[in-house]
Amino acid sequence: MSYTQSKNIFRRFFALESAGGILLIVAMIAAMLMKNSPLTGWYQEFLMMPIAVQVGALAINKPFLLWINDGFMAVFFMLIGLEIKQELLQGHLKTNAQRILPLIGAIGGVAVPAAFYLFINWDNQLSRHGWAIPTATDIAFALGILMLVAKNIPVSLKIFLMALAIFDDLMAIIIVAVFYTVELSITAIVLSWLGVFGLFILNRKNVKSIAAYILVGLFIWICVLKSGVHATLAGVITGLMIPLSLPKTVYSPAKALIHSLHPWVAFGILPLFAFANSGISFEGLNLSLLLDPIPFGIAIGLFFGKQVGIFGSAWLAIKLKIAKLPEGSNWMQLYGIAVLCGIGFTMSLFIGSLAFEYGGAGTARIDRLGIIVGSLASAILGAIILRWQANKS
Repeated sequence: MSYTQSKNIFRRFFALESAGGILLIVAMIAAMLMKNSPLTGWYQEFLMMPIAVQVGALAINKPFLLWINDGFMAVFFMLIGLEIKQELLQGHLKTNAQRILPLIGAIGGVAVPAAFYLFINWDNQLSRHGWAIPTATDIAFALGILMLVAKNIPVSLKIFLMALAIFDDLMAIIIVAVFYTVELSITAIVLSWLGVFGLFILNRKNVKSIAAYILVGLFIWICVLKSGVHATLAGVITGLMIPLSLPKTVYSPAKALIHSLHPWVAFGILPLFAFANSGISFEGLNLSLLLDPIPFGIAIGLFFGKQVGIFGSAWLAIKLKIAKLPEGSNWMQLYGIAVLCGIGFTMSLFIGSLAFEYGGAGTARIDRLGIIVGSLASAILGAIILRWQANKS
């Protein structure tokens, strides 16, 4: 195979809407293989490799795993902030009629999985802390599988899935900010708010330089990192503050940054995060461990809670004439989308890393078991339903 042919194959692959989801699967499998092979030592050394950045008295010294979870994921959340802003102001969520069904679905898709998890884990205070893990949807995985198995599904359903995931991500951000904040540094919080005010001034002055927003966002990230609030929130705030439009010009800083960040996030940051957080040792693991309240609650929350919460609340909204069924779709296709939303994976892993940060390695391992089983079951059933419906159309 020539160099030109190889290059064209790679270009076609990365142009696929499903490519990001495929890379996440590859990263997850690679992490598990390394963790359960003679390479496990290298895998651990790679994640625990210390990386320090120091400017004068300010020093940030963390293992590479935390740079991934606190630093690179802040870039991912900045992209989420940018996309939320674009969709709310100019995209598929700019009118109340467009927002209502995915919003109601997202509320049900957060509340019901959390209720399922809490019902199973109510007796244990440590276990209860993981209630938010099954509330998340991994849009890259879900959309990737949708495009793989049902390319000719109505566009309205794809938009519904994307819009629901946007509201889902917004709720996840609020959950992280409110429920997974530890000891607070008032000084760092005050400084971070000064940074937010700086972003506001840049926005009101219609500053078009993306670099200016990124520099202030970096200052906010450092302050938030030191404050006790999770550092990824700095990414969301920065993304929301970057202008979507400017007077007297067609240039959009927000759209330009979305275009630049998307391939780095989809093909770099998210697969790296999946690789760093999916390494589960199978030693001593058996199916009976899945019945432990933590993984069982997560798996049940993702697989049953998500589909019941999303489909049930959407069905009720449509029957009450609050919203309409997505154009050109049917109930079974909507149900397939609801099932697919049970793929929590990267977002669930992220929340799990916060929920059980101090719970010990055993807790972290079994919560990942629940995430993978629940996400895999949702992916398989959702793919079967949507493939069946796509073949019927």
